[in-house]
This record gives sequence, structure tokens and C-alpha cells, in this order.
Amino acid sequence: MAPSSVPVQPAVTFYGVRGSVPCSGPRYHRYGGNTSAVLLELPGRAPIAFDLGSGIRDLGDVLMKSVASGVGPVEIDVLLTHLHWDHVLGLPFFTPAFLPDTRMTVHGPQQPGRSLRDAFTGMMQPPYFPITPDEFGAGFAFADVGSERFEIGDARVLSRWVRHTDPALGFRVDAAGVSVTYIADHGPGCVPTDPDDFVPDDVIELCDGADLLIHDAQYTQAEQDARPHFGHSSIDYAVHVAAEAGAKCLALFHHCPNHGDDDLDAMLEHARDLSAKRNGPEIIAAHQGQRLELAPGS
Repeated sequence: MAPSSVPVQPAVTFYGVRGSVPCSGPRYHRYGGNTSAVLLELPGRAPIAFDLGSGIRDLGDVLMKSVASGVGPVEIDVLLTHLHWDHVLGLPFFTPAFLPDTRMTVHGPQQPGRSLRDAFTGMMQPPYFPITPDEFGAGFAFADVGSERFEIGDARVLSRWVRHTDPALGFRVDAAGVSVTYIADHGPGCVPTDPDDFVPDDVIELCDGADLLIHDAQYTQAEQDARPHFGHSSIDYAVHVAAEAGAKCLALFHHCPNHGDDDLDAMLEHARDLSAKRNGPEIIAAHQGQRLELAPGS
């Protein structure tokens, strides 16, 4: 079940665009303060969400209104990039997960020596948290994913490992005539021997010709140079990846909580200048509540 009427064409809605930690205050009014959560709606089928940051709570509220209006039970698949707090902290507050009629599967990265469910059980238990995964509804499931291809209904999904500080996946979804790539945490400094401009083949494969590339752009270049081992991208590197892969539109994402609205405005202009100089893709800076309709074959 989609959070609105069945979409005529594919659409992406950003429910959370921040990295590291949720933030609030007047500095974040236009871009928003929730952490990573993005919804891909597809005609004629259940939606697919990317990540479970604090923004997933707002999506849950929208879905609950649809349930109350009699649309039907919630059906949703989640593609989870990794288990850092900012990407999972919204799950216990996603109300539809506790409904017995919900059909929800979290497809997330394989963990060394334990299952994805075991990893969540370790995070969601007293004294750290009062709710455990066992309290989710009967239709809730975890699926362990590595570097592979799989299908969710008629949507084709490609998952590949990307460079981060802990096991992290990037995802590409091809469905309804469009391709959407989501790489929330990814940085060139995690492998010190790689050149600064090196784009791994797996990343190129994920992004190749994508209609929309949602990519980590947490830092300015100076900030990334100062902390290359943090596993995040500069806006310069995000533009470089998009241009190298021939993506059609790049959405700057995973905004640093130190960057207010004015900072992000300046970073967006810098990214657009960089892209224009190399005949690169259209650039946007994702903001909370933003909805993008994607035209098949564009």
C-alpha cells in the first residue's frame, strides 16, 4: 500500500535527509533535521523504502492515516544500507511494524557471525531500549543481503558493498521504466591506497545511467580532507561519481548536522558549478518533504 493514492508514475519522497544525528532549530527549517529515510513509490505495487532513520517515523504516520481511512494493510519493503544509529533509530517508532496485518521486510547487510535479526535484537533490548523485535507484527521479517541481484515483486534490485567504516551496501532499483540508486554512506578515504578520485567498479555499476542518484554528500572538500577515514563523501566526490557513471540527476544527501540551510545552499551552488564545468548531471540538494516524480524513458 502506498502512502498516498496509487502513483501514476514512479516518485521518490524524502522523509529524512540528514546524517549522523537528528537536529532541530531555525537553521534547519528548509532542509529538515530527520536522518535517512526515503520512499520510492511505484505504480501498481507496494512501495520500497531506503533506510530506517528518524524520518521513517513520519512515513509511518502517513501510512497509519491510510490504514485508518480503510485503504488496507501496509505492505512495504525496506532496503537498509547499514546498521549505524542514524540509519536504524526510527524502526522502533515506525508504528505500522507492530500491526498484525502489516507485510514488511527489511533487506539489510549480512553481518559477520550473526544474522540481521540478531543484530537488531542486540540493539533493541533492555536496558538500551524497552521494545524488542519479537514485538513486531507477524508479517515482519528480516532478509540478509550481500553483493547480489534479487527481485522484490517486479522491481529488480542490485546491491553492492561500498566503502564505509562498517559493512555498508548501496542499492539500485530498476522498475516501471526508471532507475534509482541510493548510496547513503560512502567515502573515498576508507581505503588509504585509493586515489582521491577513484570510483570503484561496484559503485559505477550501481550508478550507471541512473535516472536519480541519491548520494552521500556530507562534507565540503576541506572537511573531507580533514577526516578521510570517517567514510563519507565530499560534494566534490559525489559530483565526480555521478559524472563518471553518467547519472542523469544527483541528489545531494546525508547532510551534516553542522550545516544549516544557508550552508547547504552554498554547497548546492558549488556542486552545480562543478557539474556544469564537466557537462555533468542536474544537481539538487534533497530536503525533507521533497517529492520527485520520475518520468520513464526520460
